[in-house]
Formats: sequence, C-alpha cells, structure tokens
Amino acid sequence: MSAASSGESADEDDTSDQADLSRVRNIGIAAHIDAGKTTTTERFLYYTGRTHKMGEVDEGTTATDFDVQEQDRGITIFSAAVTFEWDDHTVNLIDTPGHVDFTAEVERSLRVLDGAVVVFDGKEGVEAQSETVWRQAQKYGVPCICFINKMDKIGADFAMSVSSIEKRLGAVPVAVQIPIGAESTFSGVVDLLTMKAHRFVGEQGSKVREEDIPAEMMDEVRHWRHALEEKVAEYDDGLMEKYLEEQPLGEEEIRAALRRAALERRFYPVFCGSALRNIGVQTLLDGVVHYLPSPLDRPAIAGVKSLTDHTPVERNPKKGEPFSALIFKIVADKPLDLYYLRVYSGVLKSSSRVFNANTGKKENLSRIFRMFAKRREQISEAVPGDIVGCLGLKAAVTGDTLCDVRQPVVLERIEFPTPVMSVSVEPRSTKDREDLALGLGKLARQDPTFQHSFNEETGQTIISGMGELHLEVLTHRLAHEMRVPVNVGRPLVAYRETVTESGTAEARFIRQTATTGQYAVVTIRVEPLGKALDEESFAFVNGVGSGQLRSVFVDAVERGIRDSLQVGVLAGYELLNIRATLVAGKEHESDSTELAFESAARMGFEAALQKAVPVMLEPVMRLEVSVPDEYFGSVSGDLSMRRGVIQDTEVRGSHRVIHCEVPLAEMFEYASKLRTLTQGRASWSMEPHSYEPMPRRLQEDLLRRHGYIA
Repeated sequence: MSAASSGESADEDDTSDQADLSRVRNIGIAAHIDAGKTTTTERFLYYTGRTHKMGEVDEGTTATDFDVQEQDRGITIFSAAVTFEWDDHTVNLIDTPGHVDFTAEVERSLRVLDGAVVVFDGKEGVEAQSETVWRQAQKYGVPCICFINKMDKIGADFAMSVSSIEKRLGAVPVAVQIPIGAESTFSGVVDLLTMKAHRFVGEQGSKVREEDIPAEMMDEVRHWRHALEEKVAEYDDGLMEKYLEEQPLGEEEIRAALRRAALERRFYPVFCGSALRNIGVQTLLDGVVHYLPSPLDRPAIAGVKSLTDHTPVERNPKKGEPFSALIFKIVADKPLDLYYLRVYSGVLKSSSRVFNANTGKKENLSRIFRMFAKRREQISEAVPGDIVGCLGLKAAVTGDTLCDVRQPVVLERIEFPTPVMSVSVEPRSTKDREDLALGLGKLARQDPTFQHSFNEETGQTIISGMGELHLEVLTHRLAHEMRVPVNVGRPLVAYRETVTESGTAEARFIRQTATTGQYAVVTIRVEPLGKALDEESFAFVNGVGSGQLRSVFVDAVERGIRDSLQVGVLAGYELLNIRATLVAGKEHESDSTELAFESAARMGFEAALQKAVPVMLEPVMRLEVSVPDEYFGSVSGDLSMRRGVIQDTEVRGSHRVIHCEVPLAEMFEYASKLRTLTQGRASWSMEPHSYEPMPRRLQEDLLRRHGYIA
C-alpha cells in the first residue's frame, strides 16, 4: 500500500470514529434524595428496550439498586452504570446516590461523565443536596439538563421549581416544556419548540401521542414560548435579528442555539414529567440526545507527563492517540476486584499490559466488560468515550491513570471530601481481628471517603465516614459481605484544630556522634490562613533570603511541617487553615542533612503552634427542614437549643422551609426528635458546610472529657 493510500485509509477510519463518537452520550443522573432518579433511570431502561418490566424502588426491584441494603432501605447507595440505545445514539448512564453521606459516588461519577440530568422534586424545587450535586457538576464543567419530576404530586409547582433553579443555583433555566395540568390533573406536556401537546398512552405510557395544545392553555404557552425565544435570541446574533424583526423562529434553529448554549453551560434546558406515572420520560430522552454533549463536544482531557514532570499533556478522544484512562471506582469482588474506568484516548484491549502512571508500575489487565448494573457483558476492546469494568489490576487505586508506557500521562485525580464522623469498632471474637483488618483494607480501597486507624492507647479501631448512615452501611458490609461482625461504639465527631494568632519559634536539631553530625536551625512562623471553600487548607511560604539555605533543605522543612499537619497540639486532631513560613535557617557545611531539617521543622512548627493560640474546630452542617406551618415554632426552637443559626426561611405551599447552619455534634438522633415534634410530617436533609471554632466552654469540656486538660 502506498503512503498516500495509507493516509487516506487512516483519515477514513478517523472520520468513522468521529461519526460514531458523535452518537455517544456519557451522562449521570443526580439529585437530592427521593427526587426520583432511580425511578427515572428504570423508565429509561424500559422505554429503550433494555428491560422488559419496570422495576419499582418501593418493591426493591430496580435494575440499578441491586445491592441488598439499597433494596431494604429504598435508597441508592452505590453508583451503577448501564448502557442503552435511543434514537441511534448510545447512552452510557450512571445512576448516583442522593444522600449526602454517599456524595463520593456522585463526585467520582461526574469526574468521568460528559453531561448530567439533574432531577428536581416538582413540589420542593431545589433542595440541599440538589445544590451539592450542582456544585460538583460545575466544578468539573459538566453541562446539565433539568427534569422537574413528580408533577403529579400534591403541591407540585412548575414555575416555582424553575424559579428556584435560578435563585438558589444562580443558573439560567430555559423551559423547553411545560406541564399540562398539575397534581391529580397532570396528564402530559407541551413541547415549546414544536408547539404540540404530548400525551403518553398505551401500556405503561409506551406511546407518545402528539396533539394540538388545549385551547385554555394557549395564553400560558405563549408566555413560556416568548421567554424561550427571548433567551435564545440573546445568545445567538442571527436569531436576535429575526426576533427583533418579528420573524418566526424555526424549531431546528432554536434547538441548535439551545444545544450550543447548553454545551457552554450558558443555559440549562428544563423538562418536566412524572417518572412514576410514565409521563415525560421519552421526551427527556430526546433532550439527552439533543442537548447533552458527546465526547467530541468536550475539551481534550488535560494532564501532565508524570508526577515529577509537570509538562502539560493533552489527549483527544481518538483511537489513533496514545491510550489513556482514569480509574474512578473499585468494587471488591471474588476472586478479583472489579475496576471501573473511563477511556479517554486510544484503544484498550483485553489481555494486555498497561502502565499505571501514578505508581510507575505495569499491570496486567485480563478482561473488559460493558456493565449493566451488576450484569457484565464481556467485550474485546474499549475505545475513547467508553465507560467499562475490567479485571486483573492489583495495585491500582481510585484516581489512578492507566496509559501507554511509551507516552505516559497523569490525569487529574478525583478530590473527595474528608470524613466528619467516627465510631469505634471491635470484632466480636478475638479470632476475627485479622479478618477485620483485611475487611477494613478492602473497604478503604473501594470508598475514598472511608478511613480507619488504630488507637494504640485505647486499643480501639476507629472508622471514619461522612455521617451516621454511611457508618451504618459500612459496618453492615463488614458483617454481611466480609463475615466480620463488629460491636460499634457511639458516634464521634471528627474535630480539627487551627490557630487564631501568629506565633514564631526557633528550633535547633544539633546532634553529634563519634563519626557524623546532624545540624539544622530553623525559625518557623505560623498564622491563620484565610481560605475560600474547596481551596487547600495549608500553605507553606519560603521566607529565607537567597543563598541562606540550599533548596533541598527548604524542601525538607516543608516535608517536616506537612508531616506534622495530621497531629495538632490540643488533642491530636488534624490541622486546618494554617500558613507556615520559614523565616530563617542555618546550615552547616558538612553536618547538615535533609533528615536534620525535617526534624527541626517539626520541632519548630509545634512550638510555634503553641504560641499562636490554637483552638478546636467543629464541623458545621448546612441543614434544610421542610415543616408544616403549625410546627414551625417548635422546630425552630429545637434548632436554637442545638446551637443552630437560622439563615433563611421560605414558604413552599403549606410548608415552611428552614435553612440553618448547625454543629454536627448537636445533630445525633435528630430524625427521631423531628418525628416527635411534627408527628412525622416534616422532612430534612443536611450536608457538610464548614469547620468553625468551638465555643471556649465547649472546647474546654471536650478536652477535659478526653483527658487533655485537668
């Protein structure tokens, strides 16, 4: 074959790859707990022919909630991947949990997805966890479409829900549908682009019947259509010209402008329906195809050459590019763990060797699977845009990059929140101690928000997680999956420490033996670090003059200080929000070593902390309580007794919604107290908000209780 014809063949293959990828959608479905994510996913699978019977959350028969605990509790705990076809497009979908305790599942899913469907309860609008998943999507630049679900629910209000997206999320929602009726009269949707009504008829709403818009709705429809045209005209100059000249805007040109704006995250198309009553799901699927990106619509994935060489590297979604993929989830299984990964470039074949750029080691990958919840369909290769499971890896962890050893790349790792609650666990029999250690290791590999440690003084094993439910699920898994039943202690809050003033100390590490010496002198200053949410909570500043210390010793000082951040000076909790400055240093021409400077740095840092007025920090939660009007006084009074600070209240139908910030330490067993106060008629949710200084009296009580002060 000549070079020219070979090039033409490569071009043809490349064009074919691009055409295939343009018909792929990698999406997540995310929302506040109980907004209807899993029910919506179940309808997707039924209407696309992947399942032949609709599962129901209440019956524990859904495809994606296949874990026993999920079925028993009626909530999603683990993200699950499924694949289906719609309108000649392949959709890879991940159904994520809505409970804040399992936010890591949402975080890692959004990191590898191209788009998301965010589901809202038609009665509640934007809720606490809705804000969290929205923030996570924005962090990763993920375009979204919105689905106002449960329009058949008593109190459902489409206009209020759309308005809450604008007010509470700071987004620009653009309705492309409006409901026909509401609550018990909800019976279909009006498509504002085609200006037709859609009814969902036949067995389980499987057929979409197009009708004329009911005459009594025309004024309302014109209002929403006008708002739609106004928004797209503001975005597109060509449409603005037609709009100003009062020329009609066509369906396809509106859709094209909406797609471009949605991909740029300027607009968020809004759909509506009731997944439970089988209304609006097929048109939402059309929206996934029309307005969410293919892998080609996303920027090239960025990384660096290696952990030590930070030269920028990009990988485009093409088979001809060097292979790269990110591990975003690990599931402990027998006989081998299952690894979930997203392929960004190149081709991954079964029975191949891959390079782990984070560990610098090669690993064998034996088999690749297309995942359908817990079911596996073996495939021979994975191409750019694929989300697959694989077997054979051993040393890899969540966030590692797999790539071509000849052209390595390290992709950005996934950031996870730190645990806020702990409990002590002990095996019920001494012979299970070793099994407990193995089980905890397995859980830690799977769940990046789970941590465990052993307290030498008390002989207790401490496990830490994101909340009471998270810890409950973890101990259940230890007992039932890993056959290690444990006794569980009372929940403990994961406190932190910081400083409130500036403190400076000099430290000398000078040792002399018969043959060698150790010499290091440093002066360290510590002070509070003002930081925004999600920024790093520690900063190191090199304040020594040029030539005063060799760079290797400055690096050693930073290492020594960073090592000391895990143990504070008041009660041994991790340190947050601290700036450490190396003010001065002295070295010896022959006796100075990196080890000496690390040791001096630890000593100086601890001494400076003591002078900088250290304080305890406690986790503060953002709480949202929806309560009937008649119970508002008793609920708000109870929150005040829990040191809660009410930030805002709003009216939603017959309920008042309280937005409050409250210390986590005061929230144990809140669910049962709220049930008692409201006769079970209130609902609530909370999420981590910040770490704040404890009141002095409570700090002293805590330190005295744990024996740190007399």
